[in-house]
Amino acid sequence: MKHIAIFLAEGFEEVEALTPVDVLRRAELKVTTISITSNKEVCGSHNITVLADQTFESTDFSQFDAIVLPGGMPGTNKLNEHAELKKIILQFANEGKLIGAICAAPLILGELNLLDKKEATCYPGFEERLKGATISKQASVKDGQIITANAIGAAMQFSLNLVTELCGKQVSDKLALKMLVRQ
Repeated sequence: MKHIAIFLAEGFEEVEALTPVDVLRRAELKVTTISITSNKEVCGSHNITVLADQTFESTDFSQFDAIVLPGGMPGTNKLNEHAELKKIILQFANEGKLIGAICAAPLILGELNLLDKKEATCYPGFEERLKGATISKQASVKDGQIITANAIGAAMQFSLNLVTELCGKQVSDKLALKMLVRQ
């Protein structure tokens, strides 16, 4: 079973983190939420506190097949400031593992030069930080091992794109139909 890590920082966008958790688990994938703080309790940008499954320090990242970076402010900035997380992102990129980022979070990938010559999208206003990327107007776009999305409104499509990549289009389409999602 594929295993996905979803990172939570204080000020994360709740919809962009929890929609992928829900949809990926509906696809019968193993999802672990990981707090980048020393505390499992992480408060989102709209004052919703979530209990992460584990903390960054207690995590063995070799067991994961994919990582997801939710957006939101100041959550994205806190993810971007976390040096050890950036090492993990680079390691996943070098290993060809799937990386998803939504809203402002693609800026992290841009600053790590992972979007060079790739099509990507982000929340309007962050395009300049997607260094080397061809900016897409699509709500969610996949280029190689990277899936990006532009905002809360794209959270469901982003999540289904992750499922497509991890489980195949048939599983994603079946799940969308079951959830009454129009694609």
